[in-house]
Amino acid sequence: MEDEMERKDHGMPERIPAEDVRTGQGTGSLTVEESCQRLTRYLECILRDAEQTRLDVDALSKPCRELGRAMLSFQNQAAELNAYSSELSKGNLSADIPESESCLYSGLKELHANLERLARQAGQVTRGDYSQRVSGLGELSEAFNVMTDRLKEREDQLREQVLRAQRRAEIIESYTEMLVELLGQRDEWLLVVDRETREIIHCNKKPQDGEADGSFCDTCRHRLSIRTQILEADIAERYKIWEIEGEENVCYRVISFPIEWKERPSCVHIVMDVTAEKMNARHLTDKIYHDIETGVRSRKFLDEFMGRALRERQNMTMCYLNLEGVGEINAAHGQKVGDAYIQNFVEIVRKHFRSGDTFARVQDDKFCLVLTGNVKHLIERKMDEILTVFQRDDDRIFGHRCNFQYSIVEIEGEENQLSLDELLKKAEALIRQKRKRDPFEFDTW
Repeated sequence: MEDEMERKDHGMPERIPAEDVRTGQGTGSLTVEESCQRLTRYLECILRDAEQTRLDVDALSKPCRELGRAMLSFQNQAAELNAYSSELSKGNLSADIPESESCLYSGLKELHANLERLARQAGQVTRGDYSQRVSGLGELSEAFNVMTDRLKEREDQLREQVLRAQRRAEIIESYTEMLVELLGQRDEWLLVVDRETREIIHCNKKPQDGEADGSFCDTCRHRLSIRTQILEADIAERYKIWEIEGEENVCYRVISFPIEWKERPSCVHIVMDVTAEKMNARHLTDKIYHDIETGVRSRKFLDEFMGRALRERQNMTMCYLNLEGVGEINAAHGQKVGDAYIQNFVEIVRKHFRSGDTFARVQDDKFCLVLTGNVKHLIERKMDEILTVFQRDDDRIFGHRCNFQYSIVEIEGEENQLSLDELLKKAEALIRQKRKRDPFEFDTW
């Protein structure tokens, strides 16, 4: 009894007692009522596990034996149906199709046929036939057809990409040939280096009838002093511009990019001598940071210098100088005399300070002197000396009394929050206050 309850709890098929299915009660055939009960239990066992169930037809009452034999046939079909469906569920389409014409097999047989057709069509798709269409499998048919359409679209895209890549390769090859031809007539070097062996594959300075021995030509050996750097250059980017200085201060600009050169992974280096260009650039840079008329620093230099010093929180003292009378001298004696007046003032100021101090021209007649540290008293003393020397060249030379005014702003690096423009405005304000207080007497601030 306990074994029977355990089988029911675990969903296992009920086992019919041997004496019941084979001999009835062990002494003769079962009654009709008992046979019906046993057949009912036998049917339940078939539905649970058709292969493990057994029945002795002879033990049944005679009226029930025909039904028992029919149920034995049903058991065989159930077992065969279960094995067939199990093989299909595993994807085994080569399993034998049952010969029975029973309606129980019709659905599985149709499914089997559809799966075989689906497998054949999938094989056609793998061979590139995207015209295949599946029907009769519901959502599976729709998913298959959508997949086929997507594969066709993807293949079309890949073909287009391949065509574009081929066209691009052809264009690059034609450009390369044109580049070689053009650079062969110019002073630039065109060097092609094998990325693996580091051999020179092509050099536009080398005679065309020369042997390709993988080394630099005579022209490169005598004129190109960065040969070692060219061979050792490892260009990982698609395009790189780099500059290097060779022997005797000769500057080179190199344009490098990787390329397939005659089916060899290579790197092209276009080398240009830019020594003259660098010299001109340095000359232009000097002009940018220097005032041409006076020779002192320009406003651009002052902006960059003060920007860096203020960011570094340096302690400084700034003296703002306003040269007077420039407009009157220009009007009375001409601009040349006015320029000489300004230059004379600049030279006197420069003689009284170190060359390392920053002296810049802010505007036509406005200048700025910046010294490191808090040196207000030193600047005031220097300004008195400068004024004395400057006023010796009065109206006897320039027809005008030489004069200038100044203001001093001390900059505490850690506490300062003002920019250069704000500091200059503050210095101008101090000069205006001085003029309002005593417009006739020169004094320091």
